[in-house]
Amino acid sequence: MESLSEVLGGAWQLGHDIARGAYSLDDLIRWGGYVVLVAIVFTETGLLIGFFLPGDSLLITAGLVAATGALDIWWLNGLLIVAAIVGDSVGYAIGFRAGPRLFTREKSLLFRPSHVERTRQFYERHGVKTIVIARFVPIVRTFAPFVAGIGRMSYPVFAAWNVSGALVWVISLTLAGYFFGEIPIVKENFETVILAIVAISVAPIGIEYLRTRRAPA
Repeated sequence: MESLSEVLGGAWQLGHDIARGAYSLDDLIRWGGYVVLVAIVFTETGLLIGFFLPGDSLLITAGLVAATGALDIWWLNGLLIVAAIVGDSVGYAIGFRAGPRLFTREKSLLFRPSHVERTRQFYERHGVKTIVIARFVPIVRTFAPFVAGIGRMSYPVFAAWNVSGALVWVISLTLAGYFFGEIPIVKENFETVILAIVAISVAPIGIEYLRTRRAPA
């Protein structure tokens, strides 16, 4: 059995390969199927190293691929909802048990205090609904359950919003891709559509990265 460090290292490498274009999302999904999809959704929502993974575009592309018959849309939604719920629960547990210690070092490679501060501000604006709303916001969706754990949010309250958020996030995006994929012009320009979806989805991450780089030290 692989060690935790090997699993985390593999997840990081996979995300790096996706980010630099070594795999197109549809090829990755067709190759890895449900296992890769579950792993990516869990890593992005549950492990802080997953903040750069393309969750939104992944779900839409998975729906597009399901529309071709390569995946079953019901299995897809069921598995990814579970992965999203478990992922957020793990993120909450990490924040609850180890959060304060993880952020003692300023601007470490993976655990940037700026990400936590952005998420705290998000909580100030949206309250506990952040657990649902943050599902649709890159970076924030990774750190929201972590900050909820640090803040000792009541777990039953967190769990209720976690389940609701997972259902809304996964179902809305996979079905959007699934029904969008049935449109003839989309079928005829499948690769172009996926590239456009990925570009739109990762744009907020790129903007956040540039904003952080330009911020005063």
